[in-house]
Amino acid sequence: MIITNNILASSDVDYTQYMYFNIRIKLPLYLILPSARIYLGQYFKGVVEITGTWFAMLTAMIAGISMAVQGSLNAVLGKYTGQMEATFVVHIIGSTAVGIIILFGLGKGDLSNVLKAPWYAYLGGILSVVIIYGVIASIPKVGVSLATTAIIVGQVSMALLIDHFGFFGLDKVAFTWTKFFGLVALALGAKLML
Repeated sequence: MIITNNILASSDVDYTQYMYFNIRIKLPLYLILPSARIYLGQYFKGVVEITGTWFAMLTAMIAGISMAVQGSLNAVLGKYTGQMEATFVVHIIGSTAVGIIILFGLGKGDLSNVLKAPWYAYLGGILSVVIIYGVIASIPKVGVSLATTAIIVGQVSMALLIDHFGFFGLDKVAFTWTKFFGLVALALGAKLML
């Protein structure tokens, strides 16, 4: 990748079909790299190209970091308002933020299809309440690191089951002994943090 100090005519960065997972994301250029042209071989189109695998892993890592910070902030809010009340406030703020994002046209989906989803797809909203409340209730008692470790062990365990059985219409990804030993190592790591 070569970066030069030429000013871009385009104001958008588009992650296009050159990615492994064919992920497309459009962001204002000033959020990525102001006053720069970014080249990737012969594919210069005024865009930044990032491989889908790395982009997906970076996104997941940012989500993990955000989760630890969010849990801490939610626990602080819970001390002032109460745990269930903090859960309510957090959801109001989150819904407002997403509403603003959609209002400004940054969402590329179609809300008119919302009623076409299967009934179980709506359970994510209820599970979100369980997640936020669980984090708010656990962090003050056991700390951020131990609570986050327990959350990760639970997430990975359930994710392995969902992958293996293809729950919710998702593609099946077979459970292997390597994954089993990885899960055991993760659980042992959690035990060591007690």
